[in-house]
Amino acid sequence: VAIGLALTPGPNMAYLVSRSIAQGRAAGLISLMGVGTGSVIYMLLAAFGITALLLAVPFAYDALRLIGAAYLAWMAWNALRPGGHSPFHLRQLSRGAPLRLFGMGLLTNLLNPKIAALYLSLLPQFIDRGAGHVLTQTLVLGAIQITVSLTANAVFIFTAGSISAFLVRRPIWAKLQRWLMGTVLGLLAIKLATDSSR
Repeated sequence: VAIGLALTPGPNMAYLVSRSIAQGRAAGLISLMGVGTGSVIYMLLAAFGITALLLAVPFAYDALRLIGAAYLAWMAWNALRPGGHSPFHLRQLSRGAPLRLFGMGLLTNLLNPKIAALYLSLLPQFIDRGAGHVLTQTLVLGAIQITVSLTANAVFIFTAGSISAFLVRRPIWAKLQRWLMGTVLGLLAIKLATDSSR
């Protein structure tokens, strides 16, 4: 189940791949640390039952969902607008970039309320009340899921980083992927904005 979830495309994967292609593997791995931290936060909140409140209050869930959709739409607009650039656009890292990359990875994950729903709906299915402390089981299962996800995303990062040189040598492909990525991000934003199921 964890492998299947890790291989399912979503905002986190799109962000990590775009960062890796745009700024190299180091930027992708720093962003991955931010995404991983967001997963740990949501997993701990789910383990201690706090996210149950978030998902029980429609306004809180919908606000987080709409903020996440707006963030994806902003990324899509930057790729599709006239004179815009793709998330894959090659550029140099500035001096303060690592902290910003970490923060954007964290934000990308925290603005996806489906992560909270995932932990609340997935983890309890594998809890055996007769096998020991429920909190310990939840934390172990959550740690396994996060480890699998981080490993799979690291593979994507190392693969994506090698694409940047290809795009530099072929501007038509860079333009094509800009439109493709902008469209994908836009569709993800629409899906997140219109998906009100909890």
